[in-house]
Amino acid sequence: MLFQVIVGMARSALDEMSDSGAFMRTASTFRNFISRDPNSQFPAESGRYHLYISYACPWASRCLAYLKIKGLDKAISFSSVKPIWGRTKELDEHMGWVFPDSKTEVPGSEPDHLNGAKSIRELYEIASTNYTGKYTVPVLWDKKLKTIVSNESSEIIRMFNTEFNSIAENPTLDLYPTHLQAQIDETNEWIYNGINNGVYKCGFARMQGPYDEAAKLLYEALDKCENILSKQRYICGNTVTEADIRLFVTLIRFDEVYAVHFKCNKKLLREYPNLFNYTKDIFQIPGISSTVHMEQIKLHYYGSHPTINPFGIVPLGPNIDYAASHDRHRFSA
Repeated sequence: MLFQVIVGMARSALDEMSDSGAFMRTASTFRNFISRDPNSQFPAESGRYHLYISYACPWASRCLAYLKIKGLDKAISFSSVKPIWGRTKELDEHMGWVFPDSKTEVPGSEPDHLNGAKSIRELYEIASTNYTGKYTVPVLWDKKLKTIVSNESSEIIRMFNTEFNSIAENPTLDLYPTHLQAQIDETNEWIYNGINNGVYKCGFARMQGPYDEAAKLLYEALDKCENILSKQRYICGNTVTEADIRLFVTLIRFDEVYAVHFKCNKKLLREYPNLFNYTKDIFQIPGISSTVHMEQIKLHYYGSHPTINPFGIVPLGPNIDYAASHDRHRFSA
C-alpha cells in the first residue's frame, strides 16, 4: 500500500487511522504567534512573512481568504504548491506537497523562490532537523529567521485578523469581535467536528461503522446550518465572521469533490437552498473568489489519494457558478 506507515518515515493524513478504521486528525506542531508588539520574537512587519498554501487545501485556503479580505496580500507574500502530491524525497516513499519546476508548469502554482525547496517537507526540515510529523500546509514562514512560525490555520487567521492592522488595507474588518467570540468559538467547534473534519472522517474511513457515524454527524450539522441560515444571513448573525470563512472552505468543495470522492452523497449542497445561496454570498465577498481554484481542488483530491481513487480520474462536473445571483440580501446586513 502506497501510504502505509513506515517507522521513521513521514506520514500523510491517510495514515491517521484508529484501530476501528476511523480517521483521527493529529494536532499541528508549530504554534508560534505573530504579535503587534515590536519587541516580540515574531513582530508584525510588512514583507517579513510568507504564506505557503495549496489552493486545494481548505485549511490553507481559509488563511489565504483572510490575507485577501483583510488587505494583507501586499504585506505578506504567498505562493501555492502543485495540487497533486508527489515524491518528497528520493530516499523514501513519502508523497506530499511539492513545488513545480517553473511557474508555467501548473497554472496558479510556482517554484519556491525563497528557499529553493522542492517540497513542503524541505521547509519543515529547514525549520527543524529532527521533525517527524506531517508536512502540511498552510505554512507561515519567517523570511528573517528562516523558520516556520505556524502551521495551524485556526491560529494564523487570528493573527491576520488583529496583529497586522497597522499595515492592513482593511484594518477595521474584525472577523472575531469581542461580543461574538463565545458564539463563534461554540459554532466553530460543532462545524469543525461535523463538517470541516467530518467530510474527511467520511472519506478516509476504512470501515463501514466509522463512515456511517461520520456521515450521520455531517448531515446533522448541515441540517443545523440550513436551519440557522433560514433565519439570518450569516452563521453567527447578520455580520460575516471567522465562523463563515471556516465553514465556506468546506462548502465550496462539497458538490465538486466531497459528494463523490468522500462519499458525502446523501444530499448535495445544491439541495440546501439556504446553504447554497449562502455559499454564493460568501464567494462574492471581494477577494474571496480569487482564493477558489476549482481545477486545482479537483486535481488534488482525485489525483492524490490512490487508495480512494486508484486511477486518478477527475469527474467532469458539476461546474457550479458561484458568481450567480443569490437571495441572501433579504436579510438586513
